[in-house]
Amino acid sequence: MSERLEDIAVKMVAGGRGLLAADESTSTIKKRFDTINLESTETSRRDYREMLFRSDEAMKKYISGVILYEETLFQKAADGTSFVDIIKAAGSIPGIKVDIGAKPMAKFPGETITEGLDGLADRLARYYEAGARFAKWRGVIAISQTLPTRGSVRANAQALARYAALCQEAKIVPIVEPECLMDGKPGDHDIDRCAEVTESTLRIVFEELADARVSLEGMILKPNMVIDGKNARKASVAEVAERTVQVLKHTVPSAVPGIAFLSGGQTTEEATAHLSAINGFDLPWLVTFSYGRALQDSALKAWNGKQENVAAGQREFTHRAEMNSLAAKGNWKAELEKAA
Repeated sequence: MSERLEDIAVKMVAGGRGLLAADESTSTIKKRFDTINLESTETSRRDYREMLFRSDEAMKKYISGVILYEETLFQKAADGTSFVDIIKAAGSIPGIKVDIGAKPMAKFPGETITEGLDGLADRLARYYEAGARFAKWRGVIAISQTLPTRGSVRANAQALARYAALCQEAKIVPIVEPECLMDGKPGDHDIDRCAEVTESTLRIVFEELADARVSLEGMILKPNMVIDGKNARKASVAEVAERTVQVLKHTVPSAVPGIAFLSGGQTTEEATAHLSAINGFDLPWLVTFSYGRALQDSALKAWNGKQENVAAGQREFTHRAEMNSLAAKGNWKAELEKAA
């Protein structure tokens, strides 16, 4: 397997395949398991993720890489095979979430700064050794009529750039994820406000990446779509796609090989419809998905924590992965959901 960052980055976004975000922290996966009344233990987390990673058709045809949580990177399946080996056997690339979460930012009420830079170089060396070839760091940008502040965006962009530079030194492709929150509080902003904040955030992120000497060819951008707030939703699929493409074309250099969107607060089908519409435009980058909930939600419910439902969970996961793969080529249609 080629180890050039540029080649790995292209492989992550090419051919209509996209990324499975399975990097839920222990507290987040507990919330997901609570919805099916399943206790979150090391074993239940392992069984759930094993169901996804052993969905052969989905992993081989539609999933280019898997973002893992640290526990999962070092975890083994029930039969003793490491998850990394299962993912690689499917022709998919193992990756790792390396930030340790967004914490309240001192003197910036309502805003956060993502932590995890201390000791990151040593951790990256360990993750590389374990088989990870890309990493993810999420900066969280609040949107309201008065937020974000320039200071908070700048601080998060600097952290993203420092993380990305450390990754590239460690021969790991960084996914740079500045998420302007659709579902933050109060969540009543319109699409114009989201476009304005997303555009200014991305400008600052790329300034910081340049200052940190990050190679654009060896990274992937994971942005939010330009969409109105969760409590103000009225923009059509066509409008979300058009506004998103406009902002990206204003800010993202064509040297970046690919963009893998987050689904952030959208319903499963919305995330697919928006991605497909975005791919209807003429774009300088490969554009795909890096979805967590939008790939896993229906699979989690079908599985319901029961061994006898593994096949049903895998069918759901494969269906969603296929729908999003079609969307990454601009070929998804709502009728295909009904047919399934």
